Amino acid sequence: METLSPLAGPFALGTFSVGNGSPFPGLVSGESVLDLRTAPELRVPPGSGLTTLDLLERWAEALPVLHRLAASGEGGRHALADLRVHAPVRPRQILQSGANYRTHVLDLAVAHEPEGGRSAERVRAETAAMMDRRAAEDQPYVFIGLPSSVSGPYDDVVIPSWCVKPDWELELAAVIGEPAFRVTPQRALEHVAAYTIANDVTARELVFRRDMPEIGTDWLRAKNAPTFTPLGPYLVPAEFVSDPGDLQVTLRLNGEVMQDESTKDMLFDVARLVSHASRTVELLPGDLVLTGSPAGNGMHWGRLLRPGDVMEGTITGLGAQRTTCVAEEA
Repeated sequence: METLSPLAGPFALGTFSVGNGSPFPGLVSGESVLDLRTAPELRVPPGSGLTTLDLLERWAEALPVLHRLAASGEGGRHALADLRVHAPVRPRQILQSGANYRTHVLDLAVAHEPEGGRSAERVRAETAAMMDRRAAEDQPYVFIGLPSSVSGPYDDVVIPSWCVKPDWELELAAVIGEPAFRVTPQRALEHVAAYTIANDVTARELVFRRDMPEIGTDWLRAKNAPTFTPLGPYLVPAEFVSDPGDLQVTLRLNGEVMQDESTKDMLFDVARLVSHASRTVELLPGDLVLTGSPAGNGMHWGRLLRPGDVMEGTITGLGAQRTTCVAEEA
């Protein structure tokens, strides 16, 4: 277990195991974890087990119980340092926001411009105008990800043999509690149960389909390889995150700061993204809405991921994840 940055609020929710034992939902409070399978108020029918997804599906009922358990200190608890930390939830759906941080979009537009093309100044001006237009027309760019890409916050990130430009994208992720379908931005945050950290690892060379430019992007291959979405460490209840629009997103590569930006730079805030996604999709408990990545990706620095690299990602009040890149075995 890695040392974590301070958490917002008195407790958080996660998924843990003792060694190679069965994962269980746990209540993190300080340096201890309560196995929630032992909490009588949260028990489910015999044989069905208990997961964080079960708790999110009855979040209004479960949250007061979690408060009481955290305050009481009762029950058998594990030392956090003795546990393996898994992805905090297994979502059924992942909705991802693209081109949502102003500085990041400007940097990527310049990085992807072919040599001999438009000048950097022209690219930035045209891209800025595009973002202003999108904001005025309320048009976030949201696409779908695959739950099979999710891995734990301290698991290795496996770089596939075919991937030549792997890149990092640290992001704030909103976790749905109450189902959301066609909700307004004014009511959208009522459907967010918690927040967590996601690293949306991307194969940059596969983002754009050069053979079919009229079709555009290929998010399936670019973003959905196994382990390409390290998640967690925890689910921090939304009530402890006073303003998701004012959090610092920081990623270090081998100890060097690469991303360090506030969520204030988002073009569309969490409420607008959740509302927009819910116009088409019925968002279910445990679903993730990723909010996009800030400036400072590898394409900007001209330094992409290599085997042996260590990524450390933090977001204010949500803890930290630490992952090591490894090459796919032949």
